Amino acid sequence: MQYRTLGRTGVQVSSLALGAMNFGKIGRTTQDETTAIVDAALEAGINLIDTADMYSAGESEEMVGKAIAGRRDDIVLATKASMPMGDERNHRGSSRRWLVTELDNSLRRLGVDHVDLYQIHRWDPRTSDEETLSALTDLQRAGKIRYFGSSTYPAYRIVQAQWAAREHHLSRYVTEQPSYSILQRGIETHVLPVTEEYGLGVLVWSPLTAGWLSGAVREGQEITTSRSAFMPQRFDTAIPSNRARLDAVEQLAKLADEAGLTMIQLALGFVTAHPAVTSALIGPRTLDHLHSQLAAAHIVLSADVLDAIDAIVAPGTDLAAHEKHDTPPSLLDPSLRRR
Repeated sequence: MQYRTLGRTGVQVSSLALGAMNFGKIGRTTQDETTAIVDAALEAGINLIDTADMYSAGESEEMVGKAIAGRRDDIVLATKASMPMGDERNHRGSSRRWLVTELDNSLRRLGVDHVDLYQIHRWDPRTSDEETLSALTDLQRAGKIRYFGSSTYPAYRIVQAQWAAREHHLSRYVTEQPSYSILQRGIETHVLPVTEEYGLGVLVWSPLTAGWLSGAVREGQEITTSRSAFMPQRFDTAIPSNRARLDAVEQLAKLADEAGLTMIQLALGFVTAHPAVTSALIGPRTLDHLHSQLAAAHIVLSADVLDAIDAIVAPGTDLAAHEKHDTPPSLLDPSLRRR
């Protein structure tokens, strides 16, 4: 396992981190299976576990808490808040009112007295940066969180939050958690240059593009990944963007074979090769999934392989731009761009 410094914090984290979204109802993973995955991940050298309050409505946090009991101090523990937790309109967002309440809920579910990294899951356009940062700074001073970060923020919002922290003499975000893979490279254009400028740690999610780069999606064979069952439109190859992804996957599969790599090793080796990326979040549902992804821990792709990837999917290109999660609200809601 390789280790890198998380931004400018001085904290050393593994280049592969364990994402816990599949623990619980979402991935149909039991507590025994979750504990076995956590055990194997820690044994392999992973030391960062990332979860969120909304993963299976809090169940993921509860399962992670039970799995790490007795070894909390050996783990860099991260969770997130701001996504809806039920129908109540104020049980979401990044207001002081909600973050103070929901952090206590997360700590209770995790069975710990603090988390190392508390992340705002999505930018909340209804709440000012000063409101959010002041609440997070107070929670940090209270010892309930060590650091805080953002997740899936557009580049201009990352810059704005850094400015607001300086302007109001508050602690700042020290990490960003964006989506990044060979098939979704858009963050190379704006987000990663900004994180490098401000010295942020970067924890990338979906490096396998929801299974497209797992080796399970190939031309001429039925797509049976778990994601395809509840997001069929993202795997319908009659849709042009999905057709483009499948064409790229076929070329990447040939490249991986020629390099003596699995598709997973190629995909994870690609994202961890970028100098702005600290860790790639892997989200296994089973031990077999975990072991296939751990096989990429030592992979360092050659310049020739990285050049060949660039020729298949150009730098800064999202093959499915409509699936991005950091699109400015005015591009999605016509009323926001009309007087």
